[in-house]
Amino acid sequence: MECKDSKNYSISIFLDTRRKKNNGKYPVKLRVFTKEPRLQKLFSTVFEFTPNEFESIWLTTKPRKKYDEIRLELQALENRANDVAKIVYPFNFEKFNYLLYGDSNKQIDVSFYYNQAINQFNKNEQIGTASNYNLSLKSLLKFHDKENLIFSDITPQWLKDYEKHMVETNNRSRTTVSMYLRALRTIFNTAIFDKVISPDIYPFGKENKRKYAIPAPKGTKKALSKEQLKVLYEGTPVTSDQQKAKDYWFFSYACNGMNFKDIANLQYKNISGEILEFTRAKTINTDKDKAVVKVFLTDYAKNIIENYGNIDKSPDSYIFSFIEHTANAEEKHLQLKNFIRYINQHFLNYAKSLKIKEKVSTYWARHSFATNAIRSGASMEYVSEALNHSNLNTTKGYFAGFTDETKKEFAKKLMEF
Repeated sequence: MECKDSKNYSISIFLDTRRKKNNGKYPVKLRVFTKEPRLQKLFSTVFEFTPNEFESIWLTTKPRKKYDEIRLELQALENRANDVAKIVYPFNFEKFNYLLYGDSNKQIDVSFYYNQAINQFNKNEQIGTASNYNLSLKSLLKFHDKENLIFSDITPQWLKDYEKHMVETNNRSRTTVSMYLRALRTIFNTAIFDKVISPDIYPFGKENKRKYAIPAPKGTKKALSKEQLKVLYEGTPVTSDQQKAKDYWFFSYACNGMNFKDIANLQYKNISGEILEFTRAKTINTDKDKAVVKVFLTDYAKNIIENYGNIDKSPDSYIFSFIEHTANAEEKHLQLKNFIRYINQHFLNYAKSLKIKEKVSTYWARHSFATNAIRSGASMEYVSEALNHSNLNTTKGYFAGFTDETKKEFAKKLMEF
């Protein structure tokens, strides 16, 4: 008797006759087989039979009446194994084993789900996201200060106490708290989707006695004005490092505020005439449609590619080489962080030399593009598409608002009938 998932696994009850027990019987096991990759694992059960007993109880189509009860128990085990396997997608043995033999739903360990997510992010080469989830888990466990953290421990009040502890005792920002708890919220949603915890214990929602709202502090808008951009663009760096930082910063700005990881991943095949087409690294593992971002290459952007681009301009060659593309994911992540730190350091020094007071960084290039595009008359929808945002609310968070002068001019025009 065998049940199969049409996708990747099959489960059956199996008598393991490799080693006889002292009582003359053999252990009954769950045999789980996956097609891709072709693997088989045996999972222990509480049952043990002689070969004749196993034949009479399980393999025959019409067992004797005295075996009815034990046969039903085996059927229940097989059915439960298949029910668990259906929610383990994509299927993996570790999660299947945990959910099948773990404690009751209320005892499901939060760490298990975090580690599953971290492993998947690392597998997808989303090293930064994996790191954030790892920091989130460590922070939660340190605050909980007990051997295990289970989902039912995390109540709205628990989360309020955690936020207060992080901000008032650990002197961490609410932005950090928000990052860590958004990861936890995703973990909750995954466990609920897997049907291993009840939606009734979900602690997040609009702030009230029964729910906790993740803080969404409104930080300083990281956008430079058109006047400040003009000063930076026309200024003369005093060192070669500042010049390089300026060139890459304005390349990001000119290319719709392109993220530096996306800049690192650009290949010459992404260039089609005056258009640069690419898929954002941030969405490549989550966006089913994998929307292609299109950027018009200005003369400035073309000059940066010409000046800093690789000699090998074959289609599969990477345009820039500030990371080693043959390195593993963790090494590339570290190299990218170091390069961004280098750009931030020297561009900030350059900005200071021109009396720019803001603590500008690569992050400001993206926000400055969004803000100045909208101030110049571009629609929110256009900017949202240019930034490859999934909704307008995300784009609105990038917009630093209209200047007082613009508001003044608009107010005057209201009376121009």
